Amino acid sequence: MSLPHAILTALLEQPGSGAELARRFDKSFGFFWPATHQQIYRELAKLERDGMVRSTGRDASRGRAKDYTVLAAGRKELARWTLDRQEPRPVREELMIRLRASSVLGDVPITDELKRHLGLHRTQLATYLQLDQRGTWNDANRLQRAVLQAGIMFEQTWIEWAEQTLAAQPAAVTEHATSAPR
Repeated sequence: MSLPHAILTALLEQPGSGAELARRFDKSFGFFWPATHQQIYRELAKLERDGMVRSTGRDASRGRAKDYTVLAAGRKELARWTLDRQEPRPVREELMIRLRASSVLGDVPITDELKRHLGLHRTQLATYLQLDQRGTWNDANRLQRAVLQAGIMFEQTWIEWAEQTLAAQPAAVTEHATSAPR
């Protein structure tokens, strides 16, 4: 996936300023493809230069935000990209390497970090479940909900794995992890 395509999608859903887009991005696309506000503004400038979006209405040089809308070329590019084939990407999770390192080293407990991650995933699951409950779901946005449900299922699976992994830790490792100095 690429950030420009996520931006085009977001602007087709609702045109707006860069600041509005960045705020909406944090609450939706950002769950699956995080981007800083600076990255979003850089991509907006490139998309405008490439004739994919147009800024309208307001003068940014006078401290007022530009509003962006998607042009026909942007819609065409997004349709082309949507139909492209892509192979699944391998998981790239640093915590998994840390767990392997802890296993190899044998005396470096990582239980506290695993518990911390478990808490973060529980929090993310709660956020997704709230979004799902607040949503008005129908045929028009069924794929949008499918993306949210994928996030819910991912978090549920991760939580189940982490709980099983923690439960399988020997008591000595768990005790060492809670009493080890930081």
